Amino acid sequence: MSVDLRTSYLGLALAHPIVASASPLTGSIDSLKRLQDAGIAAVVLPSLFEEQIEHEEMATHDLMLYGAELSPEARGFFPEPRQYRTGPDRYLKLIEDAKRTLSVPVIASLNGHTPGGWTGIAKRFEQAGADAIELNVYFLAAAPEDTSAAVEARYIELVESVTRQVSIPVAVKVSPYFSAMANMAVRLSRAGARGLVLFNRFLQPDILLDELAVAPHLVLSTSDELRLALRWIAILRGRIDASLAATGGAHTADDVLKLLLAGADCVMVASCLLRNGTAYAGKLVRGVQAWMVEREYESVAQMKGSLSQQSCPDPDAFERANYMKALTSYTSAFV
Repeated sequence: MSVDLRTSYLGLALAHPIVASASPLTGSIDSLKRLQDAGIAAVVLPSLFEEQIEHEEMATHDLMLYGAELSPEARGFFPEPRQYRTGPDRYLKLIEDAKRTLSVPVIASLNGHTPGGWTGIAKRFEQAGADAIELNVYFLAAAPEDTSAAVEARYIELVESVTRQVSIPVAVKVSPYFSAMANMAVRLSRAGARGLVLFNRFLQPDILLDELAVAPHLVLSTSDELRLALRWIAILRGRIDASLAATGGAHTADDVLKLLLAGADCVMVASCLLRNGTAYAGKLVRGVQAWMVEREYESVAQMKGSLSQQSCPDPDAFERANYMKALTSYTSAFV
């Protein structure tokens, strides 16, 4: 029995639902070719950061004004900005080279947290050939004066400032910390997001006891982290006009299948590839296919969202029932 693994994400036709998310593995053409050869359905390039764009813009601005305090004629030492190559040229070249080399969709990634002129780079992503853009909003509301309304407004303004620049689809990678996630998902969709990537995984700092210093601490995900995206994808499936991508915690074919049953249009993987190598992508695809054959599913479209809450008349009651069942059924050797 053959199964149809095809799916659609952001309007892009994918051969199957497994996508390489942004990581060091998607930052070079050689690695991208290995991912495609292993059978990955699409790639998300590493993020270009708001700070990188603004830094280069300011550096160029300072160069143009160098010596201007000595003589107004000093402004003529350098070409006009429109003639001067500014901005993230290496990233744009990566997009161009990836599109020229790969046959799978190439999604560029833009990482920022404030609205501003830097979002204009999205148009250059489109011009370089990107099939879509993933807007990674990495913002932790740590200031006591930050209100939930202000944080949500910042997200909406940022999404609108990017989506109005381009005609290619934009997906938004968001955090799970909104007090009303379902409402925020609807608002992001109305602001122009064609898809949501659930969820952004904030890196947690560590304290070095010997040095008495705070240090960044990067830990690869595990399958235990899967449940957060699993829960919200099941809730949002069919309730918003946007594609749903799962990221964070998918390490096995079983993990991918769970997310598809919940309603994910695609599953993004990085940690499992960093642990096992690019060839592991093919193992995931074969595992999904084998399970579907065994269960007599004909297509991903048939199974996608079959265990979501879309048909549940009262999702809040459903959530509370599961919460009560989990607490009351737990046992251990000491209970």
